[in-house]
Amino acid sequence: MKVYALIFAGGVGRRMHSNGMPKQFLNVYGKPIIVHTLLHFQKHKKIDYIFLVCVESHIELMKDLVDEYKITKIATIISGGETGQDSIFNGLKSIKESGSEEKDIVLIHDGVRPVINEDLITQNINSVRMYGSSISSTPATETICLVNTESSTVESILPRNDCMIAKAPQSFYVDDIYNAHLWARENKITDIIDSADLMSRHGHTLHFVPCSSKNIKITKPIDFYILKGIMSAEESLQIIGI
Repeated sequence: MKVYALIFAGGVGRRMHSNGMPKQFLNVYGKPIIVHTLLHFQKHKKIDYIFLVCVESHIELMKDLVDEYKITKIATIISGGETGQDSIFNGLKSIKESGSEEKDIVLIHDGVRPVINEDLITQNINSVRMYGSSISSTPATETICLVNTESSTVESILPRNDCMIAKAPQSFYVDDIYNAHLWARENKITDIIDSADLMSRHGHTLHFVPCSSKNIKITKPIDFYILKGIMSAEESLQIIGI
């Protein structure tokens, strides 16, 4: 049984206002965000291969970073698609073409979600082996409303204790998630939010593993400064031995 990490960094980060530089290449504490992310999977003993989906215009830069930081588990770098859904499909297709087998596992993760750890990766792998899926999730800490956007009305309030916020990694058997993507393409379904949404629509029961609320995705400028704060705090805690 092989374990793949599929890291997608195919976006251009228009909401970051980063002067044309995709957000995954912005530096935080001396390294690009994408490198911080990749190193977690590089160092994990159970990850066999990393398949990286990258915005086409920056593939050469990504290759240079892979060499510079000695990310030896990178099997290939694939060009991203027009949407996140397309990018993930491109990566899964490449994994299948590389010779993946029925019970191989894939952890699908955002390249701009660098605050994860060894334990979360391990939990994802174990959950797939036990249940067939793993959605990294954090408890909801705010009130969640179902709304009618046309009338700007709140239709109902969901019990907070019953709500989780889905994050990443989101992990599955390779064949299961690949077949779900084929089903979506055959049925011209293009509004998939993420892999959890796709697998749920395809009829799979999803299991979650808990993760920290620090597991943020860098989307807007404020996220960049929050990330710097998180990393600074974690570094300080390591120094004093907590």
